[in-house]
Amino acid sequence: MPVKLQGKPRRRLSMTSLIDVIFLLLLFFMLTSTFSKFGEVELMSAGKGTNVQDRQKLFVTLSAEDLTLNGQKADLGRIADLVRLQPQDGGGHLVLISPDETASAQRLVDLLTALRQVEGLQTVVLG
Repeated sequence: MPVKLQGKPRRRLSMTSLIDVIFLLLLFFMLTSTFSKFGEVELMSAGKGTNVQDRQKLFVTLSAEDLTLNGQKADLGRIADLVRLQPQDGGGHLVLISPDETASAQRLVDLLTALRQVEGLQTVVLG
C-alpha cells in the first residue's frame, strides 16, 4: 500500500481582510480619541474667602450675549485690561462673577481664562 507523503495543499493566506480590519481599528481609535488639550480652571467658592476686606471689589455679570463690568458693557477680549485699569488699594482685586441662566459653561471658562492674566486677582463665581 502506497503512503502519501504530501498533505493537503495549503492555500495562500489572503491579506485583504486583515488590512480591512486594521484600517477599521485605526479609524475607530482616531474618531473616539480626543485631541484637545484639557486645562484647569481654579474656582474658589464663596465660603473659602481669605481676607477680602482690603481688596477692591468688582462685579461682572455674564450672559450668552453680554458682559458687564460694574454695570458698564465690556468686551471679553479686553476684560483683563479693564480690570487692571480699575483703582485698587494695594490688596488687589476681587471679581465677583454672576452668570445668568443663558451663559454657557464655555463662556464662563473663557472669562476666567481672560481674567487669569491679571496679577493679584481673586475670582468668586456666584450662583
